[in-house]
Amino acid sequence: MLEPLQWAIHGETIQSPLPQDIPWWMPDHAIFFGVLYAVLFVILSGVGYVMLKSMRDCAKDCHGSHH
Repeated sequence: MLEPLQWAIHGETIQSPLPQDIPWWMPDHAIFFGVLYAVLFVILSGVGYVMLKSMRDCAKDCHGSHH
């Protein structure tokens, strides 16, 4: 049976960007994907907030007004 660090080749690529498939014990993967997921979370949170706020404002402003 191989130890986990023996089968890891320097510069190996990963097959899937899903969190459960990333070798988190490799510092370069942990830093890169940690920052990537943090940035994606911030961007998607902002987009979600803006969409919910615009839908709420549209429903409030257009409720009962006739153009």
